[in-house]
Amino acid sequence: MPDPTPASTAACCAPLVQEPLSAEDAGQFAAGFRALADPVRLRLLSLICAGGDTSAGELAAAFAVTGPTISHHLKVLREAGLVETERRGTSIRYRTREEAMSALSGLLAVPLS
Repeated sequence: MPDPTPASTAACCAPLVQEPLSAEDAGQFAAGFRALADPVRLRLLSLICAGGDTSAGELAAAFAVTGPTISHHLKVLREAGLVETERRGTSIRYRTREEAMSALSGLLAVPLS
């Protein structure tokens, strides 16, 4: 799984306008943005952010797609480092990884003139 906080943003979240990305950092950020480029995954992440600690069943209820499809999208978000899971009995709970979200949003932050 890629590191969700590439070296150039780990300490200060330097936006693109302040310093160029290394090839390694660009690859790691691209993985996160690729995961968000699908409308279902973007909406899943939104639901997880809004709900905090959410189960796959709760998430699936909000979509008109099959359970395996939701599982696939959640796996992509997890492998991109955007969400983490915790097993509680037979349930798997999802929550966002705040450091990964901060790194992605910090990368695109552009100071106002």
